[in-house]
Parts: sequence; structure tokens; C-alpha cells
Amino acid sequence: MPGRILLEVVTPDKLLLSQEVDELIAPGTGEFGVLPGHCRFLSSLRVGELRYRVGGEMHFMSIMWGFADVTPRRVTILAEVAEKAEDIDVDRAQAKVLEAEARLEASGSREEIEAALTSLEKARLRKKVSDRLLQGRRPH
Repeated sequence: MPGRILLEVVTPDKLLLSQEVDELIAPGTGEFGVLPGHCRFLSSLRVGELRYRVGGEMHFMSIMWGFADVTPRRVTILAEVAEKAEDIDVDRAQAKVLEAEARLEASGSREEIEAALTSLEKARLRKKVSDRLLQGRRPH
């Protein structure tokens, strides 16, 4: 069994990450974990946090929809949107949470409420992931 697994995160714009990792946890239907030598599978991804460990250090990314292709030696994440924690502006993320909460309160129709809830979910995720750097990369 290999000691590490290659994690590649790809968005429509670019290859965001290509790194050997010790383990990862991804936001599928529920969260799923992957270690080197894992069996093959394909999973859809929801809005959520991707966590991966290199040595003793945890790293975090926001993932917004997509697919994960898992093989024993590689995990390819094809995400509609993905951001590393260190690339997220914490103040902007907090402002987007407040903006999304205000949109939700002002929503009237079902469509407006669903759009506001989606915006709020994405904004809260970005805030949570950006806060990881301030918290010393501890998982919750």
C-alpha cells in the first residue's frame, strides 16, 4: 500500500491543487474519508469543506458541487468552485454572510428563499474555511 495519495482539485478555470497527501475528507452525500490504497469509487460532491492532511498539518478548501473520482493512488476532485482557505478574504466572507442573511429575511417567493438559502450556505462555508487559518487549522 502506498504511503500517500495524490490529491488533484480541478475547477473549470484551473488545476487548483496537485499534492501528495496522507488522507482527505470530502463532502459527498455525507462526508467520506480516503486513505492511500482506497477502493475505486465515484461520488458527487455538495457544498462543503474539503480537509486534507500532509504530515501533521491539516489544510482546508471550500468545495461547491462537483464529483470525486477515487482510485487507490489518486483522488481527482472536479469542482464547480473551489477555494483554498488562504485564498479567501475573511472580511469579505463575513460581509457575504451578512448580505445573504439580509437577502433571506427580505425574500418573499419560494424561488427567492431558495436562492437566498443557497447564497447563505456558500457564504457560511467560505467564512468557516477562511476562519480555519485563524484557528490554527483545527477541524471542527
